[in-house]
Amino acid sequence: MFSGMSNHSIDSKGRIVLPAKFREELGESFYLARGFGNCCVQVLSKEQFDVISAKILELPANKAMALQYVFTATAVEVTPNAQGRVIIPQTLREFAGLEGEALVLGMNNRLEIWSKKNYDSFMESQTDVIGEALNLLTF
Repeated sequence: MFSGMSNHSIDSKGRIVLPAKFREELGESFYLARGFGNCCVQVLSKEQFDVISAKILELPANKAMALQYVFTATAVEVTPNAQGRVIIPQTLREFAGLEGEALVLGMNNRLEIWSKKNYDSFMESQTDVIGEALNLLTF
């Protein structure tokens, strides 16, 4: 289970260091893919990638194809180097606006990598939704 948020930077070669605790949970290699509905990069263990891929294939053909174009076709398997860095492909960096400052967010069953600017804008747009969601929770 992934939780927490940390600040990182994307170097000139498109590499990012993922926190060691996350790398341990992800395993020796894992997947990067476009975020669903948000301009971020998802980081998924092989197991989680396989679960999502299988669910996509169960959808009606036209919906499965649409998700394959934005998820499966953009996914790349990566293995961290000795320093714990992974290269985020240029197409994914461009999609997510990743350069310079980035945030790595633990999102339960996956990680997300956001540009700081995009994340701040997204969170501003979610103020009402967050308030509505909190009203639905009972503690």
